[in-house]
Amino acid sequence: MTLLEDGFARRFHYLRLSVTDVCNFRCTYCLPDGYRPDGRKSFLSLDEIRTLTRTFAAMGTHKVRLTGGEPSLRRDLTEIIETVASTPGIRKVALTTNGYRLRERAAEWRRAGLTSLNVSVDSLDARQFHRITGEDKFAEVMAGIDAALAAGFERVKVNAVLLKGLNDHELDTFLGWIRDNPIELRFIELMQTGEMDERFARHHVSGETIKARLLQSGWLSQLRGQDDGPAQVFCHPQSQGRIGLIMPYAKDFCADCNRLRVSATGKLHLCLFGEQGVDLRDLLADASDEAALIERVRLAVQGKARSHYLQQGLVGNTPHLASIGG
Repeated sequence: MTLLEDGFARRFHYLRLSVTDVCNFRCTYCLPDGYRPDGRKSFLSLDEIRTLTRTFAAMGTHKVRLTGGEPSLRRDLTEIIETVASTPGIRKVALTTNGYRLRERAAEWRRAGLTSLNVSVDSLDARQFHRITGEDKFAEVMAGIDAALAAGFERVKVNAVLLKGLNDHELDTFLGWIRDNPIELRFIELMQTGEMDERFARHHVSGETIKARLLQSGWLSQLRGQDDGPAQVFCHPQSQGRIGLIMPYAKDFCADCNRLRVSATGKLHLCLFGEQGVDLRDLLADASDEAALIERVRLAVQGKARSHYLQQGLVGNTPHLASIGG
């Protein structure tokens, strides 16, 4: 097995695979003007996804997260889940979704092999949810989370980007919600991207301030698993739910990076920020090119930078988070 390891001895077991960059929401921190097509794009086919997943599994990947845009806009999403889940070596298949199709599809995706879910809920107030996402879908999304729990997902993860002046006052409301619900609530620190300079300056909330509040309130830090994402997870003896903090501006955030990204058009991205990506698609059409694909990925990973350098204000070439799957 060719294990993926970079020049800083970081090993990569976790692939974030975007299946589309199209999204039907207009979140203020990502696509405030809605999705704007950049020409006619051809997203990875089911066969290309099969080849890609099998090749990454051969290099030690055992967790795949399907992302977007909004993945459920793919009509063949269930087939994609089945394909990834049935790949030898893949033990976990996760999905990040805005939740608008979750109520009717949760059980179907579970049967297809999906093992975990992340649902975006940026406010527990329906009017504020509408203001942040551009869509009046709060009731549908919350019903989708209930449907996911009923379908057998043991702990649904809920993503919330805290935004100064919009939802940062809702921390206690969120904590109250998860007290009696098996939710792992992920607070994601707003990240600066190429199109978000002004909004970042206006709405950024430091994750360190949230962490300090949690520790003062009796929340306890948990150990991070080998194929977990970047969140620092906290639990509380009086809460059924947990808290995860994703703080990209924290010191040494990149030190234990374990994930790579492939865009919906087949480009390998070593980081959410900073580079144009390495094209893999020419090697995906022919399944017999697996050795060449492994070598291209291996060489690219060896050149991965030590850090994303966000602290220095370097936001790279990423225009918005939907462009390569967040």
